[in-house]
Amino acid sequence: MMYAALASGSKGNCHVFSRPGSTLLVDAGISLKQIRLRMAAVGLEEGAEVAVALTHEHSDHIGAVPVLLRRTPWLFMGTPDTLAAVEAATGVEIPPSRRIPLRAGSPERWNGFEVLPFTTPHDAADSVAYRVSADGLRAAVVTDLGHPTALVEDHCRDLDLLVLEANHDVVMLREGDYPPALKARILSRVGHLSNEAMADLLARVNAPALRTVVLAHLSEHNNLPDLARLAAEAVLAGSGTRLLVASQTVPLQVADPAV
Repeated sequence: MMYAALASGSKGNCHVFSRPGSTLLVDAGISLKQIRLRMAAVGLEEGAEVAVALTHEHSDHIGAVPVLLRRTPWLFMGTPDTLAAVEAATGVEIPPSRRIPLRAGSPERWNGFEVLPFTTPHDAADSVAYRVSADGLRAAVVTDLGHPTALVEDHCRDLDLLVLEANHDVVMLREGDYPPALKARILSRVGHLSNEAMADLLARVNAPALRTVVLAHLSEHNNLPDLARLAAEAVLAGSGTRLLVASQTVPLQVADPAV
């Protein structure tokens, strides 16, 4: 199984896991054209079977859904509340033949992948993150959460690859020019994870098996890659874990998450 962050940030999010013949996307917040271009840029081919696992209905995670419904045969995974919220937000209907309904806490097997959604504290209808396993590798994409619950912590353990939100630096956010209401939302317990909170969670789940950490969903206005990296490096120092930072504009491939 290979992984790539095709886009990660406030303007659009899309992660991809690939194995022979099958492609699993986590979210589709960038255009179909960009999904295909960025997959090609990191050497990934679109599999004969493609599914999109949706985390929640915010626009930076679902922007491509209407086009994907019209121009591809791709399937859509999500909890019933999330799929309903996506339909309401986009004004489209996902037909039953294109749905793979999920339930938080229950794994779903699809084309060699095991996909396990788990609940995250975010201001959405039924926000989830995902654990994804295939070919002996274990990964999770964990973004869009206001604080790391015990459940989230449990699902971040025993992984080869952890993609983890490092959305903002608290000082930058508080001193920045965002409206007070937006600052309060981001800082709330159903908002986004700060560098400090990310590092705290990472310290609790770091283990020898964890080979790769990808920091994701960095705010272009309220964070800097170097700040996020420094916070994580303080936790990972001496562990041998590879640390990478996903970008909004440049795709990032991890060919073998276990190395």
